[in-house]
Amino acid sequence: MSTPDSSLSAADSSMDHDNKTLPTNAGEEGGDAEMWGTFDKNFRQVQSVLDRNRALIQQVNENHQSKIPDNMVKNVALIKEINSNISKVVSLYSDLSSNFSSLFHQRSSAKSPKT
Repeated sequence: MSTPDSSLSAADSSMDHDNKTLPTNAGEEGGDAEMWGTFDKNFRQVQSVLDRNRALIQQVNENHQSKIPDNMVKNVALIKEINSNISKVVSLYSDLSSNFSSLFHQRSSAKSPKT
């Protein structure tokens, strides 16, 4: 049985085919480039975890189809890793949502006329 490497760094380049050019003049503030960079980094992390889960699910399916008892036992650890990865994705999306919301509110309050 070949177990997928637990390192996520190999999947970091998996989004290269989907790589979109980020706006260079997204706004007036100098923090826009940093903001887009942070969002890009976070989305790449999410994609990396999802790619890892795809590989794990494929391995679980192969192990299950083999009906070899040792492979079925190995599925327990693989499924636990999948569940852990799902929690990571939820956490990453939660952080993204919070960051986006904070940025939106900061910009809204900065653009509001001061009376």
